[in-house]
Amino acid sequence: MAPDPLAPRISYTGDAVDIGGLADNPYAVASAWIDAAVARAAERGDVPEPTAMAVATVDAVGLPDVRTVLMRFLTPEGPGFVTNLDSAKGRQLAANPGVAATLTWPAMFRAIRFRGRAVELPDELVRDYFVTRPWGSRISAWASEQSAPIASRSALEARSSELAARWPDTGSPDDVPVPTRWGGYRIVPEEVEFWAGRPDRLHDRIVYARVAEGSLADAAAWAISRRQP
Repeated sequence: MAPDPLAPRISYTGDAVDIGGLADNPYAVASAWIDAAVARAAERGDVPEPTAMAVATVDAVGLPDVRTVLMRFLTPEGPGFVTNLDSAKGRQLAANPGVAATLTWPAMFRAIRFRGRAVELPDELVRDYFVTRPWGSRISAWASEQSAPIASRSALEARSSELAARWPDTGSPDDVPVPTRWGGYRIVPEEVEFWAGRPDRLHDRIVYARVAEGSLADAAAWAISRRQP
């Protein structure tokens, strides 16, 4: 049989992951892996958007829905992202807070998977983040009724221009107000998996599973095990 050009065979040469060499809590490991991805993006340029995270939710009829967002926070409570609360993901999480998310770095043959539930971020944290966004991104947060249909690209751009005229760029972080339905979520994990691609598809999968209440940094809250690839 001829090789399938859509499925080239690549040998995964990720670094080995040994349970004995890992921290006793998933927060320390996740922080180190994310820092390594950010550093590689700066040094080698082959890890674009190192904090890009695929987030999966479930819709009203039980079908999964996934999209890519940027992880804007990582604290011992969990990773977080911002969004329009009236977006598809916002409506789905309001009905069912079950959520899964993955950070994937193909050039490093690494990934982190989170599974758990989403909780809304407090308003003050959302505002503190919003004022750090570039002016144009703050305008876009108002211009887009995220996930809703729109007639054309030009209609979206016209809306953006109208809002830019209403709230011109003064160089102040307060020149654009926080949109009424702008918010965010923190994922409170029940499970965190660290995946490393290895030769012959014998990948390393190290999983921290919740066994008690506590943050990602609380070793007593987690049991660590290896899973088959």
